Amino acid sequence: MDRLIFHVDVNSAFLSWEATRRVREGGEDLRLIPSCIGGDPKSRTSIVAAKSIPAKAYGITTGEPVSMALRKCPKLVVVKSDFGLYQECSRAFKAICSKYTPLMESFSIDEVFLDMTGMSRIYPDPIATAHEIKDRIREELGFTVNVGIGFNKLCAKMASDFTKPDRVHTLFPDEIPYKMWPLPVGELFTCGKAAVKRLEAQQIYTIGDLAHGNIEQLKLMLGEKQGLHLYHYANGVDDSPVVSEREDAKGYSIETTVDEDLVDLETMYRMLLTQADVVATRLRADGVRCQCVAVSYRTITFKNKSHQRKLATSTDVTEVIYRVAKELITESWQGEPLRLIGLSLTDIDHNEYEQMSFIVDERKEKMKKLDTALDSIRSKYGNASIKRASTIRKE
Repeated sequence: MDRLIFHVDVNSAFLSWEATRRVREGGEDLRLIPSCIGGDPKSRTSIVAAKSIPAKAYGITTGEPVSMALRKCPKLVVVKSDFGLYQECSRAFKAICSKYTPLMESFSIDEVFLDMTGMSRIYPDPIATAHEIKDRIREELGFTVNVGIGFNKLCAKMASDFTKPDRVHTLFPDEIPYKMWPLPVGELFTCGKAAVKRLEAQQIYTIGDLAHGNIEQLKLMLGEKQGLHLYHYANGVDDSPVVSEREDAKGYSIETTVDEDLVDLETMYRMLLTQADVVATRLRADGVRCQCVAVSYRTITFKNKSHQRKLATSTDVTEVIYRVAKELITESWQGEPLRLIGLSLTDIDHNEYEQMSFIVDERKEKMKKLDTALDSIRSKYGNASIKRASTIRKE
């Protein structure tokens, strides 16, 4: 049976989600004016996290300093990040996507892969189905996505990056020579800047050049593993499966990529408390507890590190999870500026009965009551209706 994979990608996600909220509240649509998501322009480390198409026309690029973007476009509207909003919008669009196939892989906060293989009796026209998903997200949620269709994950991913926004594109085997091969080699998924520099030094400028390159020379140039990997990708070869991970099998996790480098523990503590609140709420909603807490982070040099700890007893208490996370980051962080920080809860305990102690921990009982109260308020009025005071940045 031929594989059929969709890749659904939110167009300029952070900016689109903020724009959608503002339009819903009667404000201006950020997507129609020069605008970006970024931090304080006065901060040296503040960068553009997402940009509008009108901002792109000024030459503004994702990842450049906000101060530089403002020099290019003095009237640029700069909006601060709101990760609570992004999580809500992410869950909403993924909920729609998950209705079309039981096999969905969350690739990032704004991307999913859908394995549509064997779904032809339900959805006989893949292109029409992709349009249906795209249009439904736009009509129900107010923001747009691109949908790429391919015979594997790579081709679906590459297709979704073709002309934007609000489009459906295909990349099947017979389309690779005229749709993918003419593209610059740097547009091949996973081909980084260092690899591009080496390839271009050898007159390999397009994906087609790479696809027709000498595989042994590529291995010598890029290393055995990377050379073979990029050669296969350039020829549209990718056998990786769509992996649908159940939360109750692996755990509960949350990651936050920041637009300003994290350089002090106090800021990291606030972020971890917010994350602990999110994942612990999900634990309690599912009636489970965790037995292991892990903190992960990525430095500005893209080194990934993690540190975890087994708990003496399973828990679903926000304060307990946060306290362990705080200890983990304190122990493992070596002072490098961070671009991403994450919290995950694993070794999930599905036993509905909690192990009791003869000694009553009054503080823990108070924390449980606080969690219950917060869960009740949020379920009624929304996640943004109440925040812990210690998660709010002091000016």
